[in-house]
Amino acid sequence: QVQLVESGGGLVQAGGSLRLSCAASTRTFSIYVMGWFRQAPGNEREFVATISSNGASTDYADSVKGRFTISRDNAKNTVYLQMNSLKPGDTAVYYCAALRGGSEWYLSGDESEYRYWGQGTQVTVSS
Repeated sequence: QVQLVESGGGLVQAGGSLRLSCAASTRTFSIYVMGWFRQAPGNEREFVATISSNGASTDYADSVKGRFTISRDNAKNTVYLQMNSLKPGDTAVYYCAALRGGSEWYLSGDESEYRYWGQGTQVTVSS
């Protein structure tokens, strides 16, 4: 069982930045593919970013490319999401998730593949 705890959300003005963190309670964090997803009110949850277990490969939703950066520190069992140039449309609850992939290079933007989820952290961007 893997427990995930997000932090770092809050209220920020458009154009500002936030860094989300997700701490995992597992000694085998380095074998998990990690992802960030978000859900705005009235919308379905959507993919934001993913990072391979070795940290060498990443992928992003088109809506956040060039503005968000996903990274991980396997020594600290933590994955991060640096969010820059935030827009009101980025307002949502952000969730981190983990899946046990077969390859150290594996990535996934498919939320159905992720087995473990955090409780979410609210990000609100004011105009």
